Amino acid sequence: MDGIIVINKPQGCTSHDIVYKVKKIFNQKVGHTGTLDPNATGVLPLLIGKGTQLSKYLINHDKIYEVVLQLGVKTDTADSEGNVIQKKEVDKTVLNNQYIVNVFNTFIGKQEQIPPMYSAIKVQGKKLYEYAREGKTVDVKPRTIEIYKIELLNIDNNNCKISFKVHCSKGTYIRSLCEDIAKRLNTVGYMESLNRVQVGCFNIKDAISIDFLKENYENTEFIKKHFITIEDFFNKSSSIVLDSRKLQLFLNGVKLTYVLPDGLYKIYDNANTFIGIGVIENKLLKRDIII
Repeated sequence: MDGIIVINKPQGCTSHDIVYKVKKIFNQKVGHTGTLDPNATGVLPLLIGKGTQLSKYLINHDKIYEVVLQLGVKTDTADSEGNVIQKKEVDKTVLNNQYIVNVFNTFIGKQEQIPPMYSAIKVQGKKLYEYAREGKTVDVKPRTIEIYKIELLNIDNNNCKISFKVHCSKGTYIRSLCEDIAKRLNTVGYMESLNRVQVGCFNIKDAISIDFLKENYENTEFIKKHFITIEDFFNKSSSIVLDSRKLQLFLNGVKLTYVLPDGLYKIYDNANTFIGIGVIENKLLKRDIII
């Protein structure tokens, strides 16, 4: 099996845990295109078999999250897993729809964001969370990210919590965003919960649980419904049919002349069997993914 399966990651396990379980189910190479924190839930696309070659087409996808921000409390990890390091009163007068929407709007667009210390970013070959666990601080350079939209979902006045949905670019740290929003509300805060509802074209409504996969992976109809083949993934790409001579050259890595627009193309043989993906650049077709 070569392609993509979209898992709805539960809380309390790592993305690596899910990859390991799916490897055992299919007995094939499995990869992912971006981790979710252990306490986060939601969409986790997994690449299976030769589907791992699709990773270069998935790493820059935008993401949509549903978030709960707890105000008045700051933790050392910027989420609910950390130790409380500060408490600050919340001015209840700012907990109204219009005020919060106005604050959200100040975050729309490109901006520089400083990643949290508890992250996997490497500085001098060492992950930031390793420095943090040792009680060390390092200079973390800001990264350019973009917030496309923030939608207010709910305000819990009694518990000083704000629920919102955010559509953002790759590389955005929601924990840092939560702390920055809290700061503009003149208090502190941390990310209480995080649910990733979309990664690129992969939506939570199409995701399945790891247990559901275990129970049904041998069911042909189940796989047909939930498994995204490499051919399916490129369903919007045009097709090229190669005769046996050109196909052999193509498979051997020879570039073929084709007067077609630059881009990705699905490649088929004379029997209409899907062979893989080719790329045309400057009127030359070269192989990219071969199944």
